[in-house]
Amino acid sequence: MDMSRVFSLMDVDLQKVERQFEENLRSEVSLIPAMGKYVLSSGGKRIRPLLLLLAARMCGYRGERAIPLASIVEFIHTATLLHDDVVDNANLRRGQRSANEVWGNSASVLVGDFLFTKSFSLLVADNDLSVLKAMSDATTAMAEGEVLQLLKTCDLEISEDEYLEVVINKTAVLIAAACEIGGLLGGVGEERTRALQRYGLEVGIAFQLMDDCLDYVAEGEGFGKAVGTDLNEGKITLPLIHAMRHCSAAERAFVQGVVEREEPLAAGELLRVQELIGAYDGIGFTREQARRRIAAAKAELAGFPACPEREALQVVADYVVTREK
Repeated sequence: MDMSRVFSLMDVDLQKVERQFEENLRSEVSLIPAMGKYVLSSGGKRIRPLLLLLAARMCGYRGERAIPLASIVEFIHTATLLHDDVVDNANLRRGQRSANEVWGNSASVLVGDFLFTKSFSLLVADNDLSVLKAMSDATTAMAEGEVLQLLKTCDLEISEDEYLEVVINKTAVLIAAACEIGGLLGGVGEERTRALQRYGLEVGIAFQLMDDCLDYVAEGEGFGKAVGTDLNEGKITLPLIHAMRHCSAAERAFVQGVVEREEPLAAGELLRVQELIGAYDGIGFTREQARRRIAAAKAELAGFPACPEREALQVVADYVVTREK
């Protein structure tokens, strides 16, 4: 099985999720559906809804609640993208102009707020306190991750543990919650539900680790943002953290000057940082950490019976460390 077959396996349900997006975006305020559709149709991988649907089906769930809940997870993810692009002053998202570039920062923040509040309105309507708790815990952690990342902007003293705390909170907890909800829907008990939550957490960490690698080495236009964007925004990620542990004082001073200066990176500066990361194998180190996370994630699935959905979850995990965009 490969990723194309994984998506084929869940194609009918994923189409229902897309239709649910349209239903959830209905509003008499025309800007809300316009901006929501713009962001949601911009080429997102739908990994979070896919994982929720796969986990639920693997756990034996065949009801209708999985569709709206999968759409809610993607709504919350989309809200964070709208807010992130404002915080980061981004002008590109998934290869096209970001929503804040098209409609402005104020509109992006407010429509992001709508997506958040609409999501929790739908969760209340779902009427399952355990699901509501999983999502509220995840979104609280996500907000904390955003603030911590802001505090650590341009901080070359950031430790690997602090970096991982940002990654877990900003990215991994929502993926973990999506998988956890699959277990809750299937009613498989606390032990297996926690195994799914841990699977999602490890996959989410690995996903962000690979994203941070691609920010330095991606080729072509498929990545959806300019190479070096994180560095331009002062985000110190693991490839650079690893290089800073081993580089000379002069090299460290150069990087410090680059990240603290407000002007955009010059091409030569980015190239020099890329060469420095290459010299100390920051990419190789980060990819190895991602591979270890994926091995741990796949191990969490051992307690579930063999079925196409379990195989698909293993394929998704492997995809995370082999993707090129």
